[in-house]
Amino acid sequence: MDKWLYRASVALVILGLLVSIYMTIYKFTGDDGMCLGSGDCHTVNASKYSEVNGIPVAIFGIGGYLAILAVLYFENSNRFFKQNATLMIFGMSLTGFLFTVWLIYVEIALLKAICPFCVTSQVAMTIIFILAVARLIRQPQS
Repeated sequence: MDKWLYRASVALVILGLLVSIYMTIYKFTGDDGMCLGSGDCHTVNASKYSEVNGIPVAIFGIGGYLAILAVLYFENSNRFFKQNATLMIFGMSLTGFLFTVWLIYVEIALLKAICPFCVTSQVAMTIIFILAVARLIRQPQS
């Protein structure tokens, strides 16, 4: 396991998790004082795209980041994780990345509003996915 890729992944997952928690708090409180920048954060957060079946998108972010963090944590704990963690992280980050691409499309094309916190999470997930691909490529074959 490449320690640099592992540490970078953990750091970005924690960043994404913190942003998702922040955005969940913002969604539930509606406190526009938490929104930085031009107010586009409010536009994105108040849109119909900010929820999936009544569940805030940020909660899906929390779940996804926690799942990736858990697999990273247990990566060397037992035989199952030693053999499958890299592929599991790749699959979860691919799912997160594809959802990120959709959210970027929604912000730019449909809402015409850019939320700085959303962009932070989107960049974090994109880099996590790139690191997961690199880790998968570098994984020793057994």
